[in-house]
Amino acid sequence: MSQAQNRPAITPEQIERISSEIRFDIDGNVIHNIQFKDGCSGNLRAVSTLCEGMTVEEIEEKLGPVRCSRKRTSCAHQLSLAVREAYNAVQAAEAAAAKGKGETV
Repeated sequence: MSQAQNRPAITPEQIERISSEIRFDIDGNVIHNIQFKDGCSGNLRAVSTLCEGMTVEEIEEKLGPVRCSRKRTSCAHQLSLAVREAYNAVQAAEAAAAKGKGETV
């Protein structure tokens, strides 16, 4: 019997759901004040603390590949997607504002 087969079964009641909301501040490409709603509380406090002050690229590199068990995503993976989406939105808004002022970006 393989080692994986010796693991105790995990019931649905033992599995916390993925975070339903992620909030953070973005300064340039640096992320601050990460907060998760729902999910695995202790792990998400650790992720928030460890990612404080990281760049979008660092978060993507470190957390992008992380998945929960058999799920196709995880709270960490969702954070990596959210910070990229926010960064891209800020960049697009800044480019549109500069274009409106006749500046080149």
